[in-house]
Amino acid sequence: MLADRTQARAAERMRADFVTNASHELRTPLSSIIGFVETLRGPAVDDSDARTRFLGIVAEQAERMRRLIDDLLGLSRIEMNEHRAPEQSARLDLLAEAEAEALAPILQARKAQVSLELEPAVAAPSEPEQLSQVLRNLLENAVRHGREGGQIILSVRVLRGSEGGLPPGVLLRVADDGPGIAREHIPRLTERFYRVDKGRSRSVGGTGLGLAIVKHIVNHHRGQLLIESEPGIGTTFRVWLPGRAPDQ
Repeated sequence: MLADRTQARAAERMRADFVTNASHELRTPLSSIIGFVETLRGPAVDDSDARTRFLGIVAEQAERMRRLIDDLLGLSRIEMNEHRAPEQSARLDLLAEAEAEALAPILQARKAQVSLELEPAVAAPSEPEQLSQVLRNLLENAVRHGREGGQIILSVRVLRGSEGGLPPGVLLRVADDGPGIAREHIPRLTERFYRVDKGRSRSVGGTGLGLAIVKHIVNHHRGQLLIESEPGIGTTFRVWLPGRAPDQ
């Protein structure tokens, strides 16, 4: 009896690739930490300037590992519950405002600004905590990969009729005026650990999992994620979700 195992083998390859990539992403900062600890125990044991500099690097690499582990655990939890429909509702405009305010330190570091265009909107059914994470990841992505000193537009509005191929619902939009992304990269942006510029992504604190988390949360909410970009112009992420205007 013949059986088509194409999908099963593809899933096995994906799992193997995921484990390999995760191991590599963790091994790099861990090797750095081990190397600097050995230096601090040996050649730099009496060098106060070197000790201060190396301890700063160790702390930075440890924080990188913490972010990666948090994202790996978060992605695992989202995937486990992706088949369950959300049961709550959320004021998407209020979540957007709160996440924009919380982003102030990163904005200041990049000398960037966020312009808010927020219409009262209810995402339902939804899970507010997960939608906050979508907002956080998209905003951080725009700040870190947009132009230094750039402008980010964060908008929320209600679609009361079909628009641009999208049915009625609520629409979240995050746009930056950064360098943009070449067309061939766009279909792969939500793959785990996929980076357009690996060196730059790591240097600005990316784990390579943020957009994968966004994709899975949007799928969990039975929504749609649309990505548009033009090199030299910027990148726009649009998230459509089931929802409506608030009850009067």
